[in-house]
Amino acid sequence: MAQTTNHDSKSGKMSRSEAGRKGGLTTKRRHGQEFFGRIGRIGGKKGGETTKRKYGVEHYQKIGRKGGSR
Repeated sequence: MAQTTNHDSKSGKMSRSEAGRKGGLTTKRRHGQEFFGRIGRIGGKKGGETTKRKYGVEHYQKIGRKGGSR
């Protein structure tokens, strides 16, 4: 597969998406594929705990009933 670049040839700058892709590939090469799974689980756990503290258990009950009624 050919890689396309979004470099601005005059200024040498790259797009935000290209910079993100490049950083992700570098991280994958340094730490391996499993690294993304680990940090994803940590992020999801932290996000869930924050939401629970902010809105309470009732929030989850409410959205659960809402989803179940579809």
